Amino acid sequence: MSLLRRPRRSRGEPTIALINIVFLMLIFFMIAGTLAPPLDRDLTLVDTADLEGAAPPDALIVHSDGRLMYGGQDIATVTAYLAQHEPDPEVPIRLIPDRALDAADLVMLARNLQAQTGSKVLIVTERALQ
Repeated sequence: MSLLRRPRRSRGEPTIALINIVFLMLIFFMIAGTLAPPLDRDLTLVDTADLEGAAPPDALIVHSDGRLMYGGQDIATVTAYLAQHEPDPEVPIRLIPDRALDAADLVMLARNLQAQTGSKVLIVTERALQ
């Protein structure tokens, strides 16, 4: 009897099975992508490249340092805003925060507005298309 053992021959990886699965997935996604009906060729989509992005006139603007503006005028506090503008509880209040405003301050302001008015508070943001 020999003390030397033969090294076990390792099984090859099942690459053929893996290639088959990837190929089937490729076929599936090609078919699934063509199931959506194409747009009508006579349809012309709206061009928004020249659209001016202005803030809604009834929005409360919050700067990064916490200053409030409404209608182009500085407002000292939420109470002063509510004294100038009595919001309807059925109409949401639009709040436009500066990008550099601390998130905790924004949440606190939105909760304060909602508690004092009973209105829904909408935070207006920029939608990125990238």
